[in-house]
Amino acid sequence: MITALGVGGATIFGALLGFLLRKVSARLTGCLLSFCAGIMLAATVFGLFAPAITLDLLLCLLGTIAGAVFMDLLGRFVHRSRPESLSQNKVLLFVAAIAIHNLPEGIAAGVGFGTENISDALLIAGGIALQNIPEGMVVIGPLLEIGISKQKALLIGAGTGLIEVIGTVLGFFAINLCSALLPFALTFAGGTMLFIICGEMIPEGCKESSGIYYLLAGFNLMVILTAVL
Repeated sequence: MITALGVGGATIFGALLGFLLRKVSARLTGCLLSFCAGIMLAATVFGLFAPAITLDLLLCLLGTIAGAVFMDLLGRFVHRSRPESLSQNKVLLFVAAIAIHNLPEGIAAGVGFGTENISDALLIAGGIALQNIPEGMVVIGPLLEIGISKQKALLIGAGTGLIEVIGTVLGFFAINLCSALLPFALTFAGGTMLFIICGEMIPEGCKESSGIYYLLAGFNLMVILTAVL
């Protein structure tokens, strides 16, 4: 529960920052996304895939594909995209997409504790939490621009974080009910993470060549933490 609140709370914290800063520059957003992409990539590899491949390779392969397909279908369902203009429908669709894809992120954090390796679980949760801060920040500005009140915008931003809390709890209890599916569940969560990292974060964050270095910085930070832990 502490982890669930921490992961969801990071989005809420980001929403508060976005509320205070109002407009976050595209350059700063790109740098943050690249850095967080590196963190999440390392957390996914070391925290989800590394423990899973020692258990059942076939289930790992199936889980990875299933996770990516799930996110692809989810994205098609909500037509996930950043708003080209500040029309109300596009902004609300963007916010809905953020909220919906927070669910599998939360599940990934919860499933991580199914390994009974607290270090790996904290790596996953920490990576997701750090990524959630800029994600929460970019939600607030568009909502304010289309005329939604400050209070409602903040509540909507916080609500996207609460969905992640639900996902974390679901992931934890699901894997404890059926531990035989642990390798599938870990790599399913890993597949969803890779889809988000490669499909959203890297393209947005690495539009400039400097973004690659921020990505490497985030990845190396998690490598160091993994070695220390």
